[in-house]
Amino acid sequence: MDALHTDLYQLTMAAGYFHRGMASRVATCELFVRRLPRHRRFLVAMGLERVVRYLEGLRFTDEQIAYLSALPALADAMTPAFCSYLRDFRFHGDVWAVPEGTVFFPNEPLLRVTAPIIEAQLIETFALSAVNYATAIASKAARIVLAAGDAGVMEFGTRRAHPEAAVDAARAAYAVGCVGTSNVEAGMRFGIPVLGTAAHMWTMAHPTEEAAFEGYVAVFPSAAILLIDTYDTLVGAARAAAVARDKLKGVRIDSGDLGALSVAVRKILDDAGCASAKIVASGDLNEHRIAELRRAGAPIDLYGVGTDLVTSIDAPSLGGVYKLVEIGGAEPGAGGERTPIAKFSEGKATLPGAHQVHRFRDPAGKLARDVIALDGEPAGPGAEPLLAPVMRRGARVAPPEGLDAVRARVRAEIAGLPDALRRIDDDPVPGAPFAAEVSPRLGALVEAVRARVVAGAG
Repeated sequence: MDALHTDLYQLTMAAGYFHRGMASRVATCELFVRRLPRHRRFLVAMGLERVVRYLEGLRFTDEQIAYLSALPALADAMTPAFCSYLRDFRFHGDVWAVPEGTVFFPNEPLLRVTAPIIEAQLIETFALSAVNYATAIASKAARIVLAAGDAGVMEFGTRRAHPEAAVDAARAAYAVGCVGTSNVEAGMRFGIPVLGTAAHMWTMAHPTEEAAFEGYVAVFPSAAILLIDTYDTLVGAARAAAVARDKLKGVRIDSGDLGALSVAVRKILDDAGCASAKIVASGDLNEHRIAELRRAGAPIDLYGVGTDLVTSIDAPSLGGVYKLVEIGGAEPGAGGERTPIAKFSEGKATLPGAHQVHRFRDPAGKLARDVIALDGEPAGPGAEPLLAPVMRRGARVAPPEGLDAVRARVRAEIAGLPDALRRIDDDPVPGAPFAAEVSPRLGALVEAVRARVVAGAG
């Protein structure tokens, strides 16, 4: 059960709503990112499927309720009536979301939740945790895949992340175009190709490098990719070719000057009749290093990327937020009066009302502009609405989308970006950063809500 995977203040507010008679009020909240991290020109939405699975199964057990009752900060509120409410708790709300793999930009909602206010409140922390992490990793991995071009990228970062986060990272990386992962659990859970060779320990555990290679090929005659840099990379390449011959699927280089070594290794392999053997490179790689290797013409077929990918090392956190945008009294989906809500704090202002994002493309199919509008506001010809219904009254409206469909969407989305947004360098580029426009009707609502709040404050 994930009910306690949250911050304490979500539970104190939930209890407060309950005891103040606000439990039947309906809130609309939206999850969005205020600004792009440094070194990013776009973001790729990910983690939304995990949020939906969480909402489907969200429950409080008797053990959890007993624990909450013992917390000093909650003890006064844990009355029999509130405990009974938690025991029967289910998510009954409506959810709209952009499909996973969609490219998006600051202030564009990824997720919109309309639900009784306690339900809308309780899910905030988990939703942000799932979406912030997976989106950060997907966005980093997308840059790495862009840098690799025709070469493949393998996600190799499991040992650099929390075990469960590593599974999410593998899914996100594969969704944006990596060819596979070293993470076996992710392979089983999501059907991702699982890739890997052997470590230096295998070679060092044998009396000679030749013996190590011979033993590996004997066990894996149809999948022999040999790690050749334990002692001397070029000698290792020659030994691998001599031992494996036509069984050699590839070699991996994990250290040294990968550009120069890959050229020399390619010649050794070709001269030995192993022209079909692939060269795999790994070892502290990122998009910039891969781009340098490709510019230099390094004959590398596959790149294994670990630490930089699963930590998104240059932008390790994503500032996604989840904010109340509308409040009313009717049940979800039943219509009724809604009051738009907004913050006006400096640097943290929000947009009032429930929103839709309309995307417009130029005649060549490239992204031209995004417009954040009020939900239901006419968009004009050619607009693509980004948010779609995912749950109605707590139930999915369609089965989960497969990763192949997400991968196809990512390919199309990134292909549809202007060249300035596809660049991975850090130089200022005309047209970047990209920012969504606010529709005239939404702009007018912002000013109306501001005037209402100011008058109320006076």
